[in-house]
This record gives sequence, structure tokens and C-alpha cells, in this order.
Amino acid sequence: MPREDGKRNFVLREENGTETSVFSGSTPRQAALKAARRIDPAPSEDASEKTMLRLRERGTDKVHIYQGWAWKESSDDDAPEWLGDEVTKANVSKQGIEHLDE
Repeated sequence: MPREDGKRNFVLREENGTETSVFSGSTPRQAALKAARRIDPAPSEDASEKTMLRLRERGTDKVHIYQGWAWKESSDDDAPEWLGDEVTKANVSKQGIEHLDE
């Protein structure tokens, strides 16, 4: 059920079925990108390893499955000073949707 601002909540599911972190976004991909930024970043996008992300939409039995990867990149010249010299970038690729039988 979407909130008034249109955002939905997605729970990160581990392989064993435990649910840990909650990410919000207007689309499942937006929440998956937030989850992917928590992956241990590689020094570059080419060197990054892909990790499976399983996000269950709260209030439903849908589990959105993504491959996610993260990497470090130098920040832009016009970036605020508090951001630092490096930022973590992430990307995801949707693999499909599963429905839970619980």
C-alpha cells in the first residue's frame, strides 16, 4: 500500500528468508539502487562483483530480484565539501519477480 507521498516500502530478504533492512522508493528499482549502495564497493565499475538483492514489497507476497553492484568514483568538482573526494555509485539489473507461498 503506497504512502501519501507515493513511496512504497521494500524489505531486503536474505537467502534463508530473514528480512533485514527497509528501503523506500516509488519504484522497486529505486529501492534496489539504495540497497546496492550498501554493497562493499569495488575500486571501479569494471572490477565490481554482482550481488543478488531480493526485495519484498511490504503488504504483498511479491519479491523483486535484482543483481546489484557498487563502485567508488571520484566526486565532481562542484560537489559539496562534506561529500569528500570519493562517492559510492551503484547500478542494478532486474532478474524477475517471485511470489511467496507463505
